[in-house]
Amino acid sequence: MSQAEFFLGRQPILDERQNVVAYELLFRSGQNAMAGVTDDMLATATVIINTISQLGIDAVLDKQNGFINVSYELLMSDMLELLPRERMVLEILETVEIDDRAIERCRELKAKGFRLALDDFEYTPAYDPLFEVVDIVKFDVMLSDAQTIEKTLGLLERWPRLQMLAEKVEDQAQFQRCKELGFTLFQGYFFAKPAILSGKKTNPNQLTLMRVLNQLMADVEIPEIERNFKESPNLTLGLLRLVNSVGMGMRNKIGSLHQALVVLGRRQLQRWVQLLLYAQDSGVAATSPLMQLAATRAKTMELLSQRHPDRSHHTEDAKDRAFMTGILSLVDAVLGMKMEEIIGQLGLIDEVKNAVLQRDGFLGQLLTLVEKVETGDFSAVSDLLEQTGLTLADLNRAELEAMQWASSLGEEADN
Repeated sequence: MSQAEFFLGRQPILDERQNVVAYELLFRSGQNAMAGVTDDMLATATVIINTISQLGIDAVLDKQNGFINVSYELLMSDMLELLPRERMVLEILETVEIDDRAIERCRELKAKGFRLALDDFEYTPAYDPLFEVVDIVKFDVMLSDAQTIEKTLGLLERWPRLQMLAEKVEDQAQFQRCKELGFTLFQGYFFAKPAILSGKKTNPNQLTLMRVLNQLMADVEIPEIERNFKESPNLTLGLLRLVNSVGMGMRNKIGSLHQALVVLGRRQLQRWVQLLLYAQDSGVAATSPLMQLAATRAKTMELLSQRHPDRSHHTEDAKDRAFMTGILSLVDAVLGMKMEEIIGQLGLIDEVKNAVLQRDGFLGQLLTLVEKVETGDFSAVSDLLEQTGLTLADLNRAELEAMQWASSLGEEADN
């Protein structure tokens, strides 16, 4: 593994309306996934260079801002000034000693146009001089009780321009409590929990439906139609349910989108799409954080399947099964139902079903791999890469391409 290789990951930061407004970039060098402060400096420096010169800020962040962790050594380094100051928030780690040099350096970076955040914040008077230049204060809501957080927020009222970010928000109740306390930014997987989306109508993108209908009327080939379903997890789920319905009389298990489209047939598909168009409201589910996450997972898994050293994973059927596994991995959050209940309705082949429910088999390993990247568990990522025979370069290329692809879906939906 070369020194230039690193793990690529990002965690979304959302506003009160659950719109993604930024990503925290999670990078570790391949050799030092569990490294200490000195190695973190090396890893982050590698990240900055690779992000700028190889990946590109826009490819990683899309149109959002980026948060990047900053140790004391990196804070004092000129390396930070390579970053685009209008796009980056420098997240000062809780391990940074707040001495006169650190305070003066923060003032310099603020004057240069950077925004500053304090990570895993616990108040001491030493921070007071920093609040003149800091923009965001991050609280780990899993480490502090509500009473302590509320007391600290009261102390920070002297600096009304500060924006509060709650991280590790895991459920609806925490999300609501944090909003009531005055937090305006949120980090965690609360948006992927069924409680958040339960009862909400999940509709396919109208633009995608119109395109499918036009293609059907123009008698285009099935693979071209299939691409639209890959862009809409909701539409894919509806298709699988329809194909497996009693009325369709399905006897064969479904293993790919292509197979589902062929089984349904053009006439039935056209009728179904027309009905969906009439039933649409103005919501665009493809732009939600949850749909972006599902689409990115699915595309990453499809691309990793193509890069596996065993060429049996390179077939169209194998790639389709990988994509379907990723799409289905979050449907419980979309529908507010237990995963077992949903999967039981879809008539999936065992390979896909066992991967989604139990993380079994090669597809289960791929799904676990992308989940570990999302949560920043890079030690587990290293183990899974070894188990699957994939390389860090395979993972980074697949992730970057998938991020770009998923971002393009949101752009198209907004047009």
